[in-house]
Amino acid sequence: MVAKTTRRGKARARATVSPRQTDLVWATPRQALLLILRGATFHPAGRVALVVGTLLTLANQGTVLLGGHLGPLTVLRVLTNYVVPYVVSSLGYLASFRRR
Repeated sequence: MVAKTTRRGKARARATVSPRQTDLVWATPRQALLLILRGATFHPAGRVALVVGTLLTLANQGTVLLGGHLGPLTVLRVLTNYVVPYVVSSLGYLASFRRR
């Protein structure tokens, strides 16, 4: 928000949109997917995926990992624990930028 002074000297709040936010406007699912793949949601969604993915991995694969049984299926499950929260968080972040 930026304060703008009116003719009478009173401050009035005016919303501003950064150039970065205008880059996130999308209308089709394909455009949203391209934004996610381009990394436009990396910072906000990455933090969520890191926390949620770690908690899911500990809850679902903790005993397997501590037991030292790291097979290809376990690696796939661990990766899924991070990818799903990343995509869901990205879509949630981009929802406010959707143009209808």
